[in-house]
Amino acid sequence: MQTFRCDLCGQPIYFENTVCTHCGAVLGFLPDEMRLAALIQGEDALWRQPDSTPSTSALADAPAAPGQRPPAYRQCQNYARHDVCNWMVPAASEDRLCLSCRPNQVIPSLSRAGNLDKWFRIERGKRRLVYGLLRLGLPIRTKAEDPAGGLGFAFLSGQELPAEQAVVTGHDNGLITINIDEADPAIRERMRLDLDETYRTLLGHFRHEIGHYYWDLLIRDDGRLAAFRALFGDERTDYSQALQSHYASGGPRHWQDHYISAYASSHPWEDWAETWAHYLHIVDTLDTAEHFGMAVERRMPDDSVQRAAPDFDPYRIADFGPIIDNWLPLTFAFISMSRSMGQVDLYPFVLSAPVIEKLRFVHDVVRAARDQ
Repeated sequence: MQTFRCDLCGQPIYFENTVCTHCGAVLGFLPDEMRLAALIQGEDALWRQPDSTPSTSALADAPAAPGQRPPAYRQCQNYARHDVCNWMVPAASEDRLCLSCRPNQVIPSLSRAGNLDKWFRIERGKRRLVYGLLRLGLPIRTKAEDPAGGLGFAFLSGQELPAEQAVVTGHDNGLITINIDEADPAIRERMRLDLDETYRTLLGHFRHEIGHYYWDLLIRDDGRLAAFRALFGDERTDYSQALQSHYASGGPRHWQDHYISAYASSHPWEDWAETWAHYLHIVDTLDTAEHFGMAVERRMPDDSVQRAAPDFDPYRIADFGPIIDNWLPLTFAFISMSRSMGQVDLYPFVLSAPVIEKLRFVHDVVRAARDQ
């Protein structure tokens, strides 16, 4: 993700900020410009950028003519009412919700104590997901716009269901369900240990489940099944039986030679979703590294030096090579830094040659979809 700074005072600000901690300016993310902006509320109750603030985004409309007021926005309803969002909606739009909140089909019951905080954490992860999808140029259509093929989110808690029912995070025909109880780090860590996983985050859930959604759009419905099966296997294998077998006996021996995770070995659909999620992890982290000007190097056993200094837009680059060439040295540095702090490995995965080819396939599919 790109880095941001306050338009009024220049203070570095995080993507999630609603107020600049230095000058107190109210902040809002403008999806049409893909940036976090300082905003001032006018007498008409609408929000605008200060007149002296230039637009810095290639996605922005032409700058306002001299004397013309800057574009006006309203706060997303979930920003204004619940403070679980920080995105803006163009004033001319009839939508009450922003582009990130609009796909929501079910939100947590706010009458239950603690659910507002869980929803806040859930939405924070989803906004990062949607930001990445927009940067990649992928289609985002809600179920209101396309009931059959649109995207929706349902945020549910097992605490509000009968004891015999459980909330399962997953994807079903465009509807992504997230168990909001995992917004509690202790519960999420317990589930990670119970499932013998090396990594489990809310953002990871979003990126994995959206992979299933885009498999339907970009593989099944776009004529890429033969190419998919050549790399990932035949998805017509019984899915329920494959998952039962995986949970009973785990991944095959030496699964690391062919899969990004043990779970990816359970079925071609899960292999795709896991690979897709890691592709989103990689391009977003490389984007952050590029904006911070990060550069690392490590000496290899043959005395050659492997360097990483990303100076490109990973969301737009046509060639996959620079992405993986910069990612591998950076992950070695990330892991070393994490261990120096006594923390778990930031990226506890090994990318074998077959996994890299699958990542390259995802990259090519995304690029083709953007070109279309």
